[in-house]
Amino acid sequence: MQAIIVTDPDAGTAGMALTEQPEPHASENDVVVRVHASGFTPGELTWPATWTDRAGRDRTPSIPGHELAGVVTGLGYGTTGLDVGQRVLGLADWTRNGTLAEYVAVEARNLAPLPADVDFVTAASLPVSGLTAWQGLFEHGRLQAGQTVLVHGAAGGVGSVASQLAREAGAYVIGTGRTADRAAALDHGAHEFVDLGADDLAAVGRVNLVFDVIGGDVAARSTDLVQAGGTLVTIAEPPARQPEDGRSIFFVVEPDRAQLTEIVARVRTGRLRTTIGTVRPLAEAPDALNPTERPTGKTIITMA
Repeated sequence: MQAIIVTDPDAGTAGMALTEQPEPHASENDVVVRVHASGFTPGELTWPATWTDRAGRDRTPSIPGHELAGVVTGLGYGTTGLDVGQRVLGLADWTRNGTLAEYVAVEARNLAPLPADVDFVTAASLPVSGLTAWQGLFEHGRLQAGQTVLVHGAAGGVGSVASQLAREAGAYVIGTGRTADRAAALDHGAHEFVDLGADDLAAVGRVNLVFDVIGGDVAARSTDLVQAGGTLVTIAEPPARQPEDGRSIFFVVEPDRAQLTEIVARVRTGRLRTTIGTVRPLAEAPDALNPTERPTGKTIITMA
């Protein structure tokens, strides 16, 4: 099969190459999926799991990418809940070869059924942004109707989904970003927008939940905005300190079939949308994932 590989942790996306690789086999409780579309998170090339297996052993050349939408072509021993020929979407394991390939082996529990009225490109844009937003808001942030949530990076892939989910849940959403992000943040559900380069973040006042994808000084300043009993949730880095009367949580997104099913249901009814930018075939993935300008929307790689 054709696949994108990486071999040098220091090369980043510039080190990607298109090669022929052996097709994967389904282990116990696995499925093999013929990938139709894949998403990619550039930050994964800095994660140890991209370069080593669970025992810490080198596993290069590695196939990156973890978001997928496709069709099941094979079942491993003991696999239940999915069938050959079924359309699926999901999140591949961090420490195994990924989804920038024509085929991938994935634990069946990491996948959810994909209805026929959701296309593969849209589906491939959902797993990381959708599950990260869902878990940050509801699992770790315990967001409730009537609360106020401050969403950093509200025009980005994760932030825009978080804003939509939070607003649908009955929260008041304050989005942040650059000046150019204002329209997109408001369009994706933020009730108001804070320009991190021009506005006073402290003027926001106290909030029940901070959803942070930026880290650094932005996260540090946001710690003081968490009201008593509130939470700062971040995917950027472990918080330097806890809110005075609240808590802070750093988490890494995990696969979850039930949550993916909820996310897809919202896409089907128009209650949730993602922003898709460049869509390119696998042969052009190295160029597509090395943009010369800041990309707008999620880059999706398709398999012919």
